[in-house]
Amino acid sequence: MKRLSSFVDAVLAGICIGVGGTVFLSCENKVTGAVFFCFGLFAICTFGFNLFTGKVGYVFEQPLSYLGFVVIVWLGNLVGTGIVGYAIRMTRIAGITEKAAALCETKLADSMGSIFILSVLCNILMFVAVDGFRNNPHETGKYLGIFLGVIVFILCGFEHCIANMFYFSAANLWSGKAVAYLMVMTAGNACGGVIIPLCRRLRASE
Repeated sequence: MKRLSSFVDAVLAGICIGVGGTVFLSCENKVTGAVFFCFGLFAICTFGFNLFTGKVGYVFEQPLSYLGFVVIVWLGNLVGTGIVGYAIRMTRIAGITEKAAALCETKLADSMGSIFILSVLCNILMFVAVDGFRNNPHETGKYLGIFLGVIVFILCGFEHCIANMFYFSAANLWSGKAVAYLMVMTAGNACGGVIIPLCRRLRASE
């Protein structure tokens, strides 16, 4: 039952990211789109949903069984983003999926080394945003971290594996290559997410 609950919360998180991706694609101005994409992480943190890029940073602070939880979250995020992505294709705003296709083609034309680095950088920001929400004693700081983290990663062109699940679904561009690139993005996000926690542990042990 606990695993089912974790999976459902992960699906809901994927849906939130899908909605954020939808508004991003709907905005002509990239800055405006980046600002409104923040809705996704704002809703996830507010309601306590499970997002892979937010949870993976704590993997070394939890028992080994936490790895299974992270996998469940990743799969739930995939389902949630897929629901929104393919649902959008059946609506009157389906035209935005052409923009998603252009984004995906740019990502798939990049080298895997570049994708990995951009994914690492993305999740350094995501950890700052999520951990800030959890631990910042100031209410303004909690939400400012979310908005700044998301806006900066989008404007920098960093790679967020869950957001890309949505874009691949909206564009209907799933392929063996897309899956391989998604795995690289996932690995990069995982590495980026643990950098600050590991450094923090090393500093505490001195």
